[in-house]
Amino acid sequence: MTKRHGHMPKSGRLFGDGPPEHKPAPAHRANIDGGARGNPGPAAYGVVIRDAKGDIVARLKKYVGHNTNNVAEYFGLIAALDYAQAHGITALRVESDSELMVKQMRGQYKVKSGDLRPLYERAKKMAQGLNVFRIEHVYREQNREADALVNQVLDETAGPSSNASPDKPPQKDQTLRLLARYKDGLLHPEDPLNLPEGAEVEILLRLRK
Repeated sequence: MTKRHGHMPKSGRLFGDGPPEHKPAPAHRANIDGGARGNPGPAAYGVVIRDAKGDIVARLKKYVGHNTNNVAEYFGLIAALDYAQAHGITALRVESDSELMVKQMRGQYKVKSGDLRPLYERAKKMAQGLNVFRIEHVYREQNREADALVNQVLDETAGPSSNASPDKPPQKDQTLRLLARYKDGLLHPEDPLNLPEGAEVEILLRLRK
């Protein structure tokens, strides 16, 4: 019996295979953050953009006047989207520690604030202009570089955060600058800070000369 040998198509694909898929362009990643000292108060955003390889290609930061944290967060998102448009980026993954903004952009929360509505609509329109857009919530620890840019701007333009009044406890997500001395394995604040029992705080240490 003579065996018949089948011939592989020139394309190298087996019969039944569909047309070759067009893989989407690798996504750039933007970590964004916005903050206000006082909320509302002096506000700024910070954005760190990485290419598909994970290399940083841009650091964006700007003072946005007297605003709230949420307004500053949206300004940061718009800055990231504007950078993507200006540099021909068609796929962008955004990471933010603002759960409110992320869920609003995903359509999970309604935008009730009159201050946020025009910023939300602008960001949504810009995002729809990309081939691929994703926005995800991350914890603050994963967003440190963008947060550092925010504080750089506020230190330069608004001055260091003032300490909380002894009669007025600090608000959630409020950034404060507190001087302390290290002694016997403990940090001793030089000024009183009125905190509720069991409060969790994030401490970033910078040694002074």
